[in-house]
Amino acid sequence: MPLYNYTALDSKGKEKEGTLEGANQNEAITRLKEMGFFPTKVIEIKAGAGAPAKGIATGAKKKKSAKDIQIKIPGFGGSVDTKSLCTFTRQLATLVDAGLPLLRGMQVLGKQEKNPMLREIIGKLSASIEGGSTFSESLAQHPKIFDKLFINMVKAGELGGVLEVTLNRLSEFMEKAEKIKAKVKAAMFYPVAVLVVAGGIVVLLMVVVVPSFEKIFAEMLDGASMPAFTVFVLAISRGIQHHFIIVAGVAIALWIAFKQTINKTKVGRYWWDWFILRSPAVGPLVTKVCISRFTRTLGTLVSSGVPILQALNIVRETAGNVIVSNAIVSVYDSVKEGDTITRPLEASGIFPPMVISMIDVGEQTGALPEMMIRISNNYDEEVDNAVGALTSLIEPIMIVFLAVIVGGIVIAMFMPLIAMMDKMGSD
Repeated sequence: MPLYNYTALDSKGKEKEGTLEGANQNEAITRLKEMGFFPTKVIEIKAGAGAPAKGIATGAKKKKSAKDIQIKIPGFGGSVDTKSLCTFTRQLATLVDAGLPLLRGMQVLGKQEKNPMLREIIGKLSASIEGGSTFSESLAQHPKIFDKLFINMVKAGELGGVLEVTLNRLSEFMEKAEKIKAKVKAAMFYPVAVLVVAGGIVVLLMVVVVPSFEKIFAEMLDGASMPAFTVFVLAISRGIQHHFIIVAGVAIALWIAFKQTINKTKVGRYWWDWFILRSPAVGPLVTKVCISRFTRTLGTLVSSGVPILQALNIVRETAGNVIVSNAIVSVYDSVKEGDTITRPLEASGIFPPMVISMIDVGEQTGALPEMMIRISNNYDEEVDNAVGALTSLIEPIMIVFLAVIVGGIVIAMFMPLIAMMDKMGSD
């Protein structure tokens, strides 16, 4: 029997490579699916001149045959924004709910999709479904576009025969999550804009205005000493003026090191998330966003038929905060041992008593998904209020910050002049 080299994704989305036998390519793909894999590339190993009898690959490049199946997973060559994905999910839910077959609905959406990357993905999904794969199996072939939450909810909808209901819930979930994200981004726009303006003003003062004062001081003071604060500001001005590339390089290097420490190290990520949750102004907002995301994600998954332990694993990966993620791990262990959800949540110190009480009531009454959705709806309003309060608080803080920076530079330039006038008055 011919041999096939394959590349496939396992149930966790990790890439696997190997070799297996099959009468033909379709049989090899079927065997991979029976093994629990989602094949992305299946290539027949052909024996050539100087090749081993069984057709083991020799490392030499070979031409792709028409029979080769290669599904490219989108990477850095393109992207699908969340808004386009939300629109696609909502439209697909509407079409399926109207009674249109899934494959036909995918073909309709593929023709009208304007995003080239998403149009390509829809085409591949349609081809995969037409080839006999389920919708969830097709989605799992593109883990960089469709996350585990998306795939598992679709899989639960397929198994329960309620795909249209699941797609509607998924689209609502994505739209609400995107709405919260947009509100938080809008709240951060003002301080970022002020910081950019402040940085531009400071650079302008340091490069153009301060050097002019330095020349005046050199002529008028004739070597006399200047106040320490003025000397400090002049030194910064000379550093920016004559060593701008070095200063900019050091600033960029520090920023990259900071980002790498947060994103690549567990300790750095833990302490950064801890700091964010404990921050006086930002902390309460981030906590509310995390609670809303946790309750909405878990409630949506469980109500769609995803088992609670599997749902908790997915929620842990989408928590967005290491501290909250650790609390969810404790919940997972508790549920696995047959205990309740509320005890580890209460021990984490993140979730307020009201949330704990509502989840406890949901567990006792068997209406946990509905209670989770209700909590998330309440916290969506809390996030709105917190964003408004944060914006109102940030405005005066940034104005004072800008005034202190610019005012400090102005004072530093006038201090020698005031000292000179005092000296002339005393004479």
